[in-house]
Amino acid sequence: MPILGMVLGGSLTSVSLALDRFTSDLVTKRAEVEALLSMGASRWEAAHGILTDAVQTGMIPTLNSMAVMGIVSLPGMMTGQILAGVSPNTAVRYQIVIMFVLSASSALGSLTVTLLAFRALFDPRDRLRIERLIGKK
Repeated sequence: MPILGMVLGGSLTSVSLALDRFTSDLVTKRAEVEALLSMGASRWEAAHGILTDAVQTGMIPTLNSMAVMGIVSLPGMMTGQILAGVSPNTAVRYQIVIMFVLSASSALGSLTVTLLAFRALFDPRDRLRIERLIGKK
């Protein structure tokens, strides 16, 4: 269960950043998206760049923590294993696996939440339904 808590806690930041970026970009780039839709672009073509930017933004915290892992910061799990008497090689290998699991869960969570928001904010007839986001009818 501790690993599940680490995975969910780690992906929570990624999911919230991705969703915030996706919705704010849709509001600010509404005219551009609607222009693309009016010229015959599908909903996927009109929002693909916004979706990509949102998932990339969601991955930033995970990528930053992976960049400094073991150099600037010593993860708690790895440090705890070393203090418990496990060999440092084994502790580092476990930490690498955990970091891959965390990065995969962040990527999957960011992608899933942006695709769900995409489905909610665009209808099957390729129309942007921004009123579902900002509350206006």
